[in-house]
Amino acid sequence: MLNTATINQTVFFPSVKPIQIYDAYLNPRKHSEFTGAEAMCDPVAGGEFNAWDGYITGRILELNRAKRILQEWKTTEWPEGYPPSILELSFKAKNEGTEITMVHSNVPSHQVDSYRQGWIDYYWNPLKEYFGIKMK
Repeated sequence: MLNTATINQTVFFPSVKPIQIYDAYLNPRKHSEFTGAEAMCDPVAGGEFNAWDGYITGRILELNRAKRILQEWKTTEWPEGYPPSILELSFKAKNEGTEITMVHSNVPSHQVDSYRQGWIDYYWNPLKEYFGIKMK
């Protein structure tokens, strides 16, 4: 049996609309701008994507414009025999900003701590900086 776990994170982006974050995540040029690394994305259900110069790869399972992104997701460090994880990003307008709820399931247990911190360091903080949100 493969040991997996789920990462749950909720992040708030003041003064940013859900469509802006949704678009920044799926648009390869914008994704590359906020991460500082090459990204590619075919933003349709069934479309493939990669990010961080090919470190992250996967396939889009479902899209609900400005509300939800569902993807199969793995990295070049993914252990052999493990299926891709499932990444769900939900976007909700809240207090004149956007709340993102992330559920990243089927992550190999021994990689959970690394990816949990990776979402903060390589996605949420750079995305806040991209939108001009002051970090505390």
